[in-house]
Amino acid sequence: MSINHDSPLNRVNPLQGTDSHFGFSTGNTLPLIAAPNGMTHWSPQTTSSSGGWFFHPSHRKLEGVRATHQPSPWMGDYGQFIVLPQTGPLITGAGERASGYRPENAAFHPHYFRADLLRYGCTLEMVPTERCALFQFTFAPEGDPFGAALTRRVLMDFFPGASRMEIDPDQRTVRGWTRTNSGGVPNNFAYYFVAVFDMPLTAWGLFHGRSDHRPGAESAEGDHLGAYVEFAGDQNRITLRIGTSFIGWEQAAANLAREIGDTALETLRVRMAQKWEQILGTVEVEGGGTVAQRTFASCLYRTRLFPRFMDEQTATGKQQHYSPYDGNIHEGPMVTDNGFWDTYRTVYPLLALTDPQRLSAIMQGWTNAYRESGWFPTWASPGHRSCMVGTHGDVVFADAIARGVPGIDIATAYEGLRKDAYENPPHGTGFGREGLADYLTLGYVADDRIHEASASRTIDYAFDDFCVAQVARALGKEKDYEELIQRAGYWRNVFDPAVGMMRGRNADGSWRQPWDEFEWGGPFVEGGTWQHSWGVPHDPAGLIAVMGGADAFVEKLERMLTQAPYFRIGSYGMEIHEMTEMACAAFGQYAQSNQPVHHALYLFACAGRPDRTQYWVRRVLQEMYTPDILPGDEDNGELAGWYVLSALGLYPLCAGHPSYVLGSPLFPVAHLRPEGGKQVTIRAITPEGKAVADCPFVHAVTWNGKPWTRLWIGNAELAEGGELQFTLDDTPPARRQYTQDELPFSLTPYAL
Repeated sequence: MSINHDSPLNRVNPLQGTDSHFGFSTGNTLPLIAAPNGMTHWSPQTTSSSGGWFFHPSHRKLEGVRATHQPSPWMGDYGQFIVLPQTGPLITGAGERASGYRPENAAFHPHYFRADLLRYGCTLEMVPTERCALFQFTFAPEGDPFGAALTRRVLMDFFPGASRMEIDPDQRTVRGWTRTNSGGVPNNFAYYFVAVFDMPLTAWGLFHGRSDHRPGAESAEGDHLGAYVEFAGDQNRITLRIGTSFIGWEQAAANLAREIGDTALETLRVRMAQKWEQILGTVEVEGGGTVAQRTFASCLYRTRLFPRFMDEQTATGKQQHYSPYDGNIHEGPMVTDNGFWDTYRTVYPLLALTDPQRLSAIMQGWTNAYRESGWFPTWASPGHRSCMVGTHGDVVFADAIARGVPGIDIATAYEGLRKDAYENPPHGTGFGREGLADYLTLGYVADDRIHEASASRTIDYAFDDFCVAQVARALGKEKDYEELIQRAGYWRNVFDPAVGMMRGRNADGSWRQPWDEFEWGGPFVEGGTWQHSWGVPHDPAGLIAVMGGADAFVEKLERMLTQAPYFRIGSYGMEIHEMTEMACAAFGQYAQSNQPVHHALYLFACAGRPDRTQYWVRRVLQEMYTPDILPGDEDNGELAGWYVLSALGLYPLCAGHPSYVLGSPLFPVAHLRPEGGKQVTIRAITPEGKAVADCPFVHAVTWNGKPWTRLWIGNAELAEGGELQFTLDDTPPARRQYTQDELPFSLTPYAL
């Protein structure tokens, strides 16, 4: 086996987006060393004092490598523990035991991490698998200033929370469990690991905190326990193999035997590199320059980390999972760590395009989440978490079904989708639709009854209803379809014609006072009316009409992008990071740092101005993304997915509809190679002497050599394979009139 050194894997920068903090996000990411959609991720930890922001690329000390399940610093971690090699005296406090390292000399790759721990004279290497990891520690040899007589030691430390540690010196094994979590789990939740060393132990013990050291202790149960094992001073290379599980120690050992066994580090490194090469090879670009290629590869990597699979296999190969919903063990797949409010927009439509078979397994996992909890999650980490608004799992299922993803139990899925649309959830549970009763009777969520995000909820529920309607029609439930498709127009009930924008509305029909177009919060979530008034991807024609027609609509979109990025903090009471990021981006009220506007630039095409879509999308691609930074919170692959899709010249304006709006490709050539599907090549042609990067405007499109005049293309065409060719230039083409069929769709029925 060998690594393909020309593969996109070598262009991935796992540090992209990590230069972030509580007050300003360039991604709020971690440098995750992990298998694609792996159950356990691993990340270096440089500080234990900043909560979810436990790594920063400017730090020059490492506290260890952390097994992590954190999907976002805002959601927190669970089941986490630290691994750190050490020489010299036993030091167990997180800050005190940290070792200096040179980030510029470290190796950060999706499949491999290496760092020299300068304090301890040790090189740490690590390769992950889906549920396990192999560590190798190479200590300074005899004669080095660190001295061969220094004890070689490895620490494993849990975080605050109930835990247990056991050491078996004869078997060279440490095993532990922790109940540490950030919420959303049953009472019996635990995360287990089994760690096996390849060298005899000379000493061992347990610890709690900085000074509670218990030499010789082999087992204990309590809060925030840690374990250490020591080796002879002449042991210069020590290998550690770790298996993890949500089911138990026996399952962790079975995972370790299956995924690593006695495999050597280099062999495993090549194997995991090939897994990532296969994933990244499903969307491969040519040309465009080094910076754009590195940005693309780094973003594509981000789209393949979440949601994580948390199912495991027994020694006999039976697939099973611990349920973070009911606390039982069930057969079949399970996935978690996903905020649907974010990811429905790009992550799932991208998977449908590039890896429908993996998406099929993911959808089966979400169906099991419904079976085991009675509701689809809105935010899962690992179980139900109360965060954000809407029931956008509805959108994800409708989108996957519309795009022909196989293996979905549509009937069972519809039970859960219909429940979202018709049943009032218990307050504060993190599932269902808050304020649904008013939405059903008034046609909107009343601002004086639901004091948070009433308008945002109304807009989102209308879109969710559109998506549930599509699944109802697929199952022949015409009565449900007719009712839901009517409700899909309820967004109009929070559109105030007097101000030409969305607005909070009280139960008596009056509008929320006073009117302030620049105020954030209140009836909106993580934005204001300038960010949320475009949230009707399922009815662009209707939105254009109420805003005064195509010309007025285009003018308002342009004004959003060019006016001052002014805001008032409103109900937030402070300048939250999304406000700061919008103000610093200099794109007016367009907040690419957050999700609500992500489809807005493609609405230009719906109004017959694809040239403005092409112009603004290209600017965002080139000015707001680099291999090192993202425009804001990355959110489980969504922000990165926006880049990948937009750089291909394809964007799912309305998830739940089997189409992609055409933009302007950033690369001369791109190949889509879906697993088990037919290849699509996207080609950009420019006049001689002009680079694609300098030519955003589309003058002609062909599909398989024939002229293509529609401003969108369907999954049905792409599934047949072929070549989509764009002719580009640096000046816009003459304006033309488009027929209704050529424009991206409006609210019309279609067959699934």
